[in-house]
Amino acid sequence: MDKDRLISYIKELGSAKILVVGDLALDEMVYGDTERISREAPVLILQHTHTKFILGGASNAAHNVAEINGGKVCVIGVIGDDYQAQDLKNAFCEANIDCSALITDKDRKTITKTRISGSCSHSITQQIVRIDRQTNAPLSKITEDKMIEEIERLVPLHDAVILSDYHIGTLSDRIIKAVVDSAHKYNKKVIVDAQKDLGRYKGVTSMTPNLPDTQKYVGYYLRNKEDFLKAGNTLLTESGAEAVLITCGSEGMVVVEKNNKFTHIPVFNKAEVFDVTGAGDTVTALYTLALAIGAEPVYAAIIGNIAAGIVIKQYGCATTSIDEILDSVPERIMLEI
Repeated sequence: MDKDRLISYIKELGSAKILVVGDLALDEMVYGDTERISREAPVLILQHTHTKFILGGASNAAHNVAEINGGKVCVIGVIGDDYQAQDLKNAFCEANIDCSALITDKDRKTITKTRISGSCSHSITQQIVRIDRQTNAPLSKITEDKMIEEIERLVPLHDAVILSDYHIGTLSDRIIKAVVDSAHKYNKKVIVDAQKDLGRYKGVTSMTPNLPDTQKYVGYYLRNKEDFLKAGNTLLTESGAEAVLITCGSEGMVVVEKNNKFTHIPVFNKAEVFDVTGAGDTVTALYTLALAIGAEPVYAAIIGNIAAGIVIKQYGCATTSIDEILDSVPERIMLEI
């Protein structure tokens, strides 16, 4: 691997413009101190201390992009007519993300995950309960039409599109087709981050499934190079993609390209894992940015790997920067091919 070439790609990441389409979510973190047991029921009473809003789901992928390219990122998704919608908009604005293409649907809830955490005076904070607000029903045709209108308007203005599917209903078949058709028309890249139903994505540039979801889709365990090649070739054939990036947790990631090209990339700082929340979004965001500037899939995957190694040292959905990525480039990167 050419280290100078890798560094050159990293320095160019900020020039790419990215569009994110998918299940845009808000993580509401509510914190308090444990006070006593309630007289009304055998439950804790928390004295509220503060609330923090974090971009989650597809919003986290957009946040990771914004931290790298200075806000040259736009999101398309659906929000409800509720107070969480304004909280999500405020979080986007604070992160320098263009959310002007959000579609309001009064029949849907703004996707929100509220985590309530408490602590005693001398203990660590612990999550007590999580409340999910979301609408799993398919989009109405009216909402789909509005989204497609925004897709057709915005795809030409960006270098690549991330389809971020958390399976909460935003990415219908019509929405996926509209993105792919527009991308083909204007020669843009489409990268898919989906947890299941991988066969729905036809004509995309690449996809970034994790190992369990890949195994579930192909119907067998991936234990060696031959297994990964077989599974990767299945995804390449069915999607028409140029490359597939399979993330494998502590075992790193595997890139499968056409003509049986296989590359295994190890984790670079396995001993420093603190929280893997949102690491997949980080990989997809940096992988997409790198592909958008013309990096080959393996170089793009290495950049995503380095970035993920940075954010897993932090709590919650974290982001990184070009400087941090440059500082974290290993002296030697050993690849298995």
